[in-house]
Amino acid sequence: MEELMTKVPVVFCFDDNLLMPAGVCISSLLQHARAQTFYDIFILHATDCRYPQSGFLEQLHLRYTNFRITYKDVGTIFCDAFEIRNITIAAYYRLLIPKLIKEYDVVMYHDIDIIFRDDLSDIFFSTDMSSCYVAGVNFAGAMGKEGKQYINNLGLDWKNYILSGDLILNLALLREDHIVPLFEREVNQSQYIYQDMDIINIVCKGKIKRLPPVFCGSLEIFELASKKIEQPLYTQQELQDVLLHGIVHYNGVKPWETVCPNMDIWWECYRKSIYYNPQFHFDFFCNKLDDYDRLSLWRRVKILSRYFTKGKIK
Repeated sequence: MEELMTKVPVVFCFDDNLLMPAGVCISSLLQHARAQTFYDIFILHATDCRYPQSGFLEQLHLRYTNFRITYKDVGTIFCDAFEIRNITIAAYYRLLIPKLIKEYDVVMYHDIDIIFRDDLSDIFFSTDMSSCYVAGVNFAGAMGKEGKQYINNLGLDWKNYILSGDLILNLALLREDHIVPLFEREVNQSQYIYQDMDIINIVCKGKIKRLPPVFCGSLEIFELASKKIEQPLYTQQELQDVLLHGIVHYNGVKPWETVCPNMDIWWECYRKSIYYNPQFHFDFFCNKLDDYDRLSLWRRVKILSRYFTKGKIK
């Protein structure tokens, strides 16, 4: 059966602390697959990770047949690498994909703090990667004054700087041009604010392809789309596509930890997944109510005022 289906190779990288969100993420991937799509999933992990032997993700076979999971042990590489903004060492593992995934010449990479809402085969097979190392979505945060200055200081054009949470990678060309050692050198000697994202943009400069924002709907992109803000990076039609069926990327606070934009989308997927735990669900929202009850009257007024005047809570 697998041989008759359309195979899409997808790579994830995460540690034990993100196993449950990873399960929800992959659930959304499989849930929205077309009947003929088969996801060949690779997961890169450190040697000391326990989840590859836990059988947790294999529970997905109880509901889906359109996938396979292969684990790849990266060893202890990058164990002393620079960490910032609560981003873990596993974020660097995507830089090793050309070396570790020899089964394919082109693959997708995705973070696990996302929810898929559409099949990925169209964008994967329609994207011409012949002359590019990597393809991704432009970084909306680059449009601000500080973002532009930071990226310009890296020697990059802010209009060509891409997000690293959802990528298509030309592994054949990356291997042919020996790019992984350049990635590794940057990791070992740098202290970039955006870590792997900066490194990918620096090393792959000149061989980066733009993808539509539907492939990586970050918080900033959803704000642009919902408010129909005119800007130079995305068309209004592209932004409307994000609202309808774009990948939802929780690139800030996480919906399984606290209140955040688009949390309803994550929780809906969680409730439909085989990983749904009614007690976790109940306790989460009870704790949020308790947090609100502990706020001072003035803080509550400020929150309500911000919600009704600006439409968001920070």
